[in-house]
Amino acid sequence: MQKVLDYLKQHQDRFLAEFCDYLRFASVSAQPQHKKDLVACAEWLVAHCRNIGLDARLCETAGHPIVIAKTPGRKAEGGKRKAEDKSRKPHCLVYGHYDVQPPEPLDLWTTPPFEPRITGRNLFARGSTDNKGQNFAHLKAVEAYLKTGTPLPCDLTFVLEGEEEVGSKSLSGFLKAHRQELACDTIVVSDTGMPAPNHPALTYALRGIIAFEITLHGPARDLHSGIFGGAVENPAMAMAQLLAKVRDHHGVIQIPGFYEDVAALSKYERDQIKRYPLSDAKLKKLLGAKELFGERGFTPTEQRSSRPTFEINGLTSGYQGEGSKTIVPAWARAKITCRLVPNQKPAHVRKIVCDWLKQNCPSTVRMEIAAGHGAEAYMVSPTSDAAQAALRALEKAFGTKPILMREGGSIPIVNEFKKVLGADTLLLGIGLPDDNAHSPDEKFNLDCFENGQRMSAFLWQELAA
Repeated sequence: MQKVLDYLKQHQDRFLAEFCDYLRFASVSAQPQHKKDLVACAEWLVAHCRNIGLDARLCETAGHPIVIAKTPGRKAEGGKRKAEDKSRKPHCLVYGHYDVQPPEPLDLWTTPPFEPRITGRNLFARGSTDNKGQNFAHLKAVEAYLKTGTPLPCDLTFVLEGEEEVGSKSLSGFLKAHRQELACDTIVVSDTGMPAPNHPALTYALRGIIAFEITLHGPARDLHSGIFGGAVENPAMAMAQLLAKVRDHHGVIQIPGFYEDVAALSKYERDQIKRYPLSDAKLKKLLGAKELFGERGFTPTEQRSSRPTFEINGLTSGYQGEGSKTIVPAWARAKITCRLVPNQKPAHVRKIVCDWLKQNCPSTVRMEIAAGHGAEAYMVSPTSDAAQAALRALEKAFGTKPILMREGGSIPIVNEFKKVLGADTLLLGIGLPDDNAHSPDEKFNLDCFENGQRMSAFLWQELAA
């Protein structure tokens, strides 16, 4: 391992320059005008993977290309290692994405989003932490093995897609079509975070999600509020009153059955959550919130990682322009997501929520509900052999005992990996809470970048053991 670690230390300047090249691609999957940028970025990745010694190819899809890169000599039909075959290396799949969020609003960036800027130990650019920097750290670790002639104890396959930020539409079919080639023992994803530079973490659970859109239709057209106001229901007011009934003033959802499948946190889990280093005061300052809010009996960390939610993501109705326009709007619309926790089934929660909304909708308006995407929560045992191997790798790389944590966000493709490939995923994020993912001035901490490379290098040793 010393040759690998020395190589990583000696080549950080070059790694950083290559990382900046990677970040200059405006690989925005949500905007059609960047289609050529996504292809160019994928082609750059293939060339880079080949240069470091991986067998790489570009795979066309109905959307943006998927990059496949394998350690040399691994056969396509390699699959999983059978329990009785101790001589064969384990096969691990490393997932990441090269597409990024739109950079707008551009005026809130200190410097242009696709012109990387280094200030102190932070590199600012769109996609730096989500997800280019995190998957690039794994590539550099593998390069260190290959360039020093150090045997890799695991066979590795990288799957780097270009549609994660728009729902990974092509990846599900790709997994099924290449099921035999991608069959593996363990999946590694670094697309989450850690609470602080000196607090590495294994994320063992993700929240699931359901999304939908409610529209309340009132009069056939916008009406003069002076002539007709008071004689006809205002859809905006009806929407506000309906949504206000969803929860009480402590944030408890009032829809019957909403919590019925929620598993209680174990003492072990709550003890682990107590080790989370971000205090309530620091969290409030980080968020710029006047006060924190949430269910009684749960800490803010528990509330945002381990409890289900009903969130209004957007409200639209009536006149939105400058000045006033005295109308009763013809309709009102709300975009809603519910975050779900392990044991909750998206289809069941969607049904009870939508049924309740319909039952409580006033007769003076007509309700229309458009279903959106959904995904189950994900959880892997934090005491499994693979999880314990990951914790050892984190401790060796960062020089401090890691924590176990739940993540409040959702990564739907992780459930797809489990269904199609039958393998559990280790979530080993190296982003920080203040990295501004999806926001202006996104950044990536360069200490996390270096330690992430070391973590990856140690990880293959620990998983093989």
